[in-house]
Amino acid sequence: MSRTSPRTDLDFEAFYKHARGRLLLQTYALTGDLPASRSAVKDAFSHAWHHWRKVSRLEDPEAWVRPHAWSHAQRLHTTRIWHRDKSLDPERRATLEALAKLPVSQRRVLLLNELSATSLPDMAREVGLPLAETERQLQAGTAAFSVERDVPSTAIRGLLEDLRTQTEDTSWPRGSIVRRAGDRRRRSHTLIGVAAAVVAVIASGAVATDAGGAQPDIDRVDRSADDSAPAAQVEVEPLPESAMLDADQVDAHLPGRGWQVVSTDGNTEGDGLVMPCQQERFADPHGAAALVRTFESQAGGTTMHAVQSTELSRTTTGAQRAYDASLEWFAGCADGRAHLVATYDVDNVGDAATVMVLRTWLGDTRTVVAGVTRSGRMTTTTVMTSPSTDPVPATAPGGLLAAAVNTLCGEDGGGACATDVEMHTRAPVPVGVAPGMLAEVDLPPVTGVDEPWIGTEPRQAMTNTAATQCDRTDFTGDAVSHALTRTYLVPEADGLPDSFGVTETVGTLEASRARAFVAGVRDRVDKCAERDLGTEVTRLGRARSGEAEMDVWRMTTELSDDQSVVYLMGTVRRGTSVAQVCFIPAPGATMGNDAFVALVRRAGERLGAMPPPA
Repeated sequence: MSRTSPRTDLDFEAFYKHARGRLLLQTYALTGDLPASRSAVKDAFSHAWHHWRKVSRLEDPEAWVRPHAWSHAQRLHTTRIWHRDKSLDPERRATLEALAKLPVSQRRVLLLNELSATSLPDMAREVGLPLAETERQLQAGTAAFSVERDVPSTAIRGLLEDLRTQTEDTSWPRGSIVRRAGDRRRRSHTLIGVAAAVVAVIASGAVATDAGGAQPDIDRVDRSADDSAPAAQVEVEPLPESAMLDADQVDAHLPGRGWQVVSTDGNTEGDGLVMPCQQERFADPHGAAALVRTFESQAGGTTMHAVQSTELSRTTTGAQRAYDASLEWFAGCADGRAHLVATYDVDNVGDAATVMVLRTWLGDTRTVVAGVTRSGRMTTTTVMTSPSTDPVPATAPGGLLAAAVNTLCGEDGGGACATDVEMHTRAPVPVGVAPGMLAEVDLPPVTGVDEPWIGTEPRQAMTNTAATQCDRTDFTGDAVSHALTRTYLVPEADGLPDSFGVTETVGTLEASRARAFVAGVRDRVDKCAERDLGTEVTRLGRARSGEAEMDVWRMTTELSDDQSVVYLMGTVRRGTSVAQVCFIPAPGATMGNDAFVALVRRAGERLGAMPPPA
């Protein structure tokens, strides 16, 4: 198939039928969770249809779909549910047990080797490891599985293929339903926007990358597409419309735009995803009432939209969970090419209130401002999106949240009214499996690359992938605890060298040792040019504030008369926690010095979620 001839919907149908069983077997072997695997594979194909113009040109579209299916399956999977399956054959149970005992990296490379036609170099790129490390992980995983199952390595493929017995009777939605889910996703990305309020200091900030996270669940689309099935997943009553903001209130905080109410409903139709970054229909699936209102403005030749979503929980504990869930939607935004720019606490508005500012590239650059507040048993979210060239007053997001709370405070369960609004910058909301590390949403864009960043699974830092030849920093000493390392790649981009990417390694030490640790890195890097005349070191940034410190450098090492390698590297300490971040650019694919300094600073902010030294 030519790279220059995009395939049609019929080609997608054939691809879907040909590859879905194979991907289901792989995800089931990876997780041992058949329902999660089935959902993940369907969502991955929906995602592929969303990007079919690009995916269809690839020589191996399945290699694009597989990482999405695997990652989503692991996010959905939480327990070894085969333990509860009394009908599972003992031999297959033993195979799943043996796979579960492997580290995730070993399990992934073993399954790629045995259940796909992936070459070792492509395998290394897909799992985000150096080629030599990938080969080592494959050898270790093969040996460990063979010992656990007491079989020779030549028998592994047969044992894995035997798991197909558990997956072959799976029922699949029609390809048209999968494509409809992808079309819904595309519409939600291009039509659901919100009117934007953006703080002046971020008007020229870094722009967006993709978190590559969970996509809309096709199961929800199947049900909403079936006229005989209920559209909503939970039974909730609509709130009174008087509990919502009106157009005049929106215009008071985003003035001069002539705002109008477009719709007001209980969000029981379609897939329920009415806001950017939203992951579920309701933040409180057991809530008592909910209402969504959308607004539109067409002033100055620019169409903007705004959304307010309000939920009434049955208990204050339920409202707290709804608030936390809503924060996670935006703090770890899974929409395409989203970059978290700033986070703010909002004082004197409800029991708790937070504003987050993100930049997205969904065709045009947009700034998304999401405000979430909890007051009593009410959780309300306002989301505003605008072209990044059209900022609005910095007080708008906090003021709009206060207006929403003051509209709700007279309702049953609405809590106290807001008073004087104050906004303060704060560290980002912890997200992900390793909240003390960078998340995909933290990474800025790279010039010349439009595809999303994808992070590998955090793993024990036996090797520090963020170290450079100048510092050779080691996180394996007895004094270092909770040492993890992670690599961030752009696997969907063509033409990038294997060396391209961002790496981060973190760890914790006793306070004095943490200070000595980063001082040692600083000393070695500052003296590197003296030791190695072929290396040029330029300091990009340095900051000290209480028990926090940061140093950032650019290093260029000449390999020959006509070849050199460039590193951007930074270290940051926050109390007893330290992080090292390294970025290796490629010709035509780099990030600005200021953007990298901001990334290292964000790594320091994330360190607040690290556990104390062991």
